[in-house]
Amino acid sequence: MANSAELIIDAQNATGESPVWVAAEQALYWVDIPNKQLLRWNASNAAVTRWTGDQMIACIALREGDANCWIAGMEDGIFDVVPQNDGTLSSTRLAGVQHGASNMRFNDGRCDRQGRFWAGTMVMDMAAGTSAGALYRLEGSAVSKSLEAQLQDFIVPNGLAFSPDGRTMYLSDSHPSVQAIWAFDYDIDSGTPSNRRLFVDMNQYAGRPDGAAIDVDGCYWTCGNDAGLVHRFTPDGRLDRSLQVPVKKPAMCSFGGSGLDTLFVTSIRPGGDLSDQPLAGGVFALQPGVAGLEEPRFR
Repeated sequence: MANSAELIIDAQNATGESPVWVAAEQALYWVDIPNKQLLRWNASNAAVTRWTGDQMIACIALREGDANCWIAGMEDGIFDVVPQNDGTLSSTRLAGVQHGASNMRFNDGRCDRQGRFWAGTMVMDMAAGTSAGALYRLEGSAVSKSLEAQLQDFIVPNGLAFSPDGRTMYLSDSHPSVQAIWAFDYDIDSGTPSNRRLFVDMNQYAGRPDGAAIDVDGCYWTCGNDAGLVHRFTPDGRLDRSLQVPVKKPAMCSFGGSGLDTLFVTSIRPGGDLSDQPLAGGVFALQPGVAGLEEPRFR
């Protein structure tokens, strides 16, 4: 087990999520969900920029062909989001959802290799353990419509990822009563997952499965929330290695840097005494010894 985490920004995010590396800018973007913020870290000068929107913003993907237009899962739907010069986010709803319960929002999400945007929803009171969460798919031809759930009955859907060839989809539920990661066969033509099976039972390992990333070898990296670890699992579900971060709640990881060989990790800053983890809510960089894949854009 290695501990080589470098703090790149003491962001003090309440819930830092969805890091996305933009190679053209050599910059990392991510969100702070409760604070309704999109953030950007410039690798060349370490400058951080923040934009604040009208709703909580949970997961993002760049839109193809637009220099700085994002697709975002927010509270009541999926939106086009554009950072403005005055520090605000303009947002246009592309598709709404009929939540299965009250007090819900989107959580983890990203694009598949073909550019479809996938995102899951959850009840914000995680302690309630309500399995009203669902997974939704937005395609370019489906804008301005109400989305139908593709998969249902999750408490906290998380860890969405796609294999390098796009033919395997991964999804987890990070609630303490579940802590499972599943794999699905994925039809790249129709965007349909099938043959759901248990990939990793995270009850056997340290931490709850949170946000994830895939490397060039097809291995699945997941943040071990509550354990201060990032785990790498091989495509056959074997634990390959675990890397430490100096906070208890790493939230999501993503590959970036000039060679896509840096693993960026966002984290959560809980309330209460933080004397044992003063950097909670920060963003960290790890050198995992393997490169990742560029995040697909929404088409």
